[in-house]
Amino acid sequence: MFRRLVSGELLILKWSHSQSWKCRRLLSCNSVIGPDHGQELSREQRTVPTKQVPSRPEKQKRVCKVILDHFDQQYSQELGPLWPSARAVLLNPGCWQYGVMLNRFTAVSDLKLRLQGQGFTRLLPHTDTTSALPLNSSLPQPSSSPHPASLPQPSFSPQPSSSPHPHPGPPPLPPSLQCFIHPSPVRYPSPPHRQGQLKLYYLLNAASLLPVLALGVEDGDRVLDLCSAPGGKALAILQTANPALLCCNETDPHRSDWLAKTLESFIPQWLSSTVTVSNQDGRIFGQSEAGTYDKVLVDAPCSNDRRWLFSSGTGGEQEGVVRLRERARLPTLQTQLLKSALTAVRPGGVVVYSTCTLSRSENQEVVEAVLNTCPGVELQDLEEELALPLQEHFTFATLGHTPSLGLLVVPQQGQTWGPMFLSRIKRTH
Repeated sequence: MFRRLVSGELLILKWSHSQSWKCRRLLSCNSVIGPDHGQELSREQRTVPTKQVPSRPEKQKRVCKVILDHFDQQYSQELGPLWPSARAVLLNPGCWQYGVMLNRFTAVSDLKLRLQGQGFTRLLPHTDTTSALPLNSSLPQPSSSPHPASLPQPSFSPQPSSSPHPHPGPPPLPPSLQCFIHPSPVRYPSPPHRQGQLKLYYLLNAASLLPVLALGVEDGDRVLDLCSAPGGKALAILQTANPALLCCNETDPHRSDWLAKTLESFIPQWLSSTVTVSNQDGRIFGQSEAGTYDKVLVDAPCSNDRRWLFSSGTGGEQEGVVRLRERARLPTLQTQLLKSALTAVRPGGVVVYSTCTLSRSENQEVVEAVLNTCPGVELQDLEEELALPLQEHFTFATLGHTPSLGLLVVPQQGQTWGPMFLSRIKRTH
């Protein structure tokens, strides 16, 4: 066995019985409170065979008993009869389902046929994308308000399109968020990296698209993704519309680098003036960019339930104890981020708050605290807009509050998407 460190990853080469080298990458933990862990797949999770394969037994991950006991006590009270099934799903990564989000900046017609031939279906209703935009049309321009001097500039270099005849104008197809899902825990291959070409698709937990749908980005909007890394939701935003500006903010240097690399792999070069990467502290971002944005997404750092259950690494059970202490401090950070976002959005604009935890203290209680302390904001109901149309694919918990403080997707057998909480707040003045 041969080991070496490659860009922060441990690369293990192992000589197998078939006399060929097998390669596996093991990622170091980026952040114990990363907003997208478990929703967009890590590179380790995307190291899959070259063909889609059904779930099969894998090496058993070690469950952190301290975390599991805490979850049992808390979630049995908060979720009631939904918790036993959710518990079984969270403890069995082999049953987790995966979504395949297509990249509209590439040619994906053949990929769609392959997915459909393998039993994948569309998550969202089909949108007609057969008509091409005029080649001389242009992306929506920023609003007439002056461009803030402090607005971050691009810190990545998008790749050229993988189309054989790329052009500097807008994409050949209008915006269309296309995600394909499979009823079984089928793992589609990770998109290969080819120098100078954009990746065709992005693998993710389909529930992570719900905050983007709730945001409702339209052409010409100025959008802020306040906690953007690793970048899956920013990519989804660009599938739904042509914003005048998409600012992707990430304060952690390591995760910011990860974000930039994600954008480089999926976004064409002509979008470099539209998509920017910022490294500001999200808690004070709103002070420097007050009233600048039409839409703001706060996919907040949280106690990621999927990852935290398997957090007993080299630190053993003590690592779980440390994380539970961190969990108690998270609602304060999340409240600060949400308040900052409401300052950054213009009157009439909306903020979507989301997490990938089932915890009431990090979800409903954060939203309720902000509604009670921030004047000029109002909660918007998402039941008819998202929950009812998508109840075929997702299990939504009843939160027992009128009006509902948001939507909570609880993973269940056959619908293993989530956890995902989302809430939308409008700034009225």
